[in-house]
Amino acid sequence: MSTSLAHDAGPRRDLGRPREAAGPLRAPSPGRWQDERVDFTIRQPSAADAPRIAELQVATWRETYAHLLPEGFFDDAHIRGRHEMWNQILGEAHDELTVRIAERDGELIGWAMVGPSFGAEDQDLPRDRQVYSIYVSRSQHGTGVGQALLDAALGAAPAVLWVAKENPRAIAFYLRNGFAFDGVEQIDPLAPMITDARMVR
Repeated sequence: MSTSLAHDAGPRRDLGRPREAAGPLRAPSPGRWQDERVDFTIRQPSAADAPRIAELQVATWRETYAHLLPEGFFDDAHIRGRHEMWNQILGEAHDELTVRIAERDGELIGWAMVGPSFGAEDQDLPRDRQVYSIYVSRSQHGTGVGQALLDAALGAAPAVLWVAKENPRAIAFYLRNGFAFDGVEQIDPLAPMITDARMVR
């Protein structure tokens, strides 16, 4: 899951991926989610997790958007930029950000980041909080990881997000979680083939 490329560098938006739950989840202990088919942990990351999050971000972008991105998008500079971004986010205090990661058997399988809303100077901000990104490994789709991450990072609070219109899975996820399109769209400057649409809850 996620929201969109143009706003993914730090407190910005990301691509998108939908809800993965099928059946009730319960938390027998803080941070651990289980049902008959899944067993994973949600926690707040530390600076040591930055490299793994950066690598998963690049991997999930490749899985979902490679066919819509310019040739050479995933060059060394891009990958280095993801590492620098996460080192900065997790290496310094950012009280305004909420970041949560999901792990199964020690493997990073997803993360979510929520923070203050932002936009162009002349752009109305319909909510104070914004979902910057939710990413889940493709192998974990349908396991409830995305839903647990959204619940942990945002809960039921009002928020705004941007989602790629070319990502129907993400759109379905956000619709199920009470978000609705408000009619605002823009072309992603980093990927002209991607149109970002704003959703609000």
